[in-house]
Amino acid sequence: MTNSQDTGLTGAAKFVTSTLGNTVGGLTRTVGNVTGAATRGVGLTVTGATGSVGKPVGDALVCVGDGVERAAGDVAGGVEGAGRWKGGRAF
Repeated sequence: MTNSQDTGLTGAAKFVTSTLGNTVGGLTRTVGNVTGAATRGVGLTVTGATGSVGKPVGDALVCVGDGVERAAGDVAGGVEGAGRWKGGRAF
């Protein structure tokens, strides 16, 4: 038995928003992960190359990379939740 809310125009809208939500959410998560990892890598390189002199800058870059990755994951979760027509926090 088909749910009447998932047929016709509503069903089509749910399909489109689900597809868009999953696509945009996945891309956002990927970009965030790559950017976060790259920023962490630069921070670790700065720390390794400069020792204690550059450690504060290197550590700051590592923290920024972690924050970018977490923030992108949160945004991606929200977009994916919107694609599932979920209100509020979807992650």
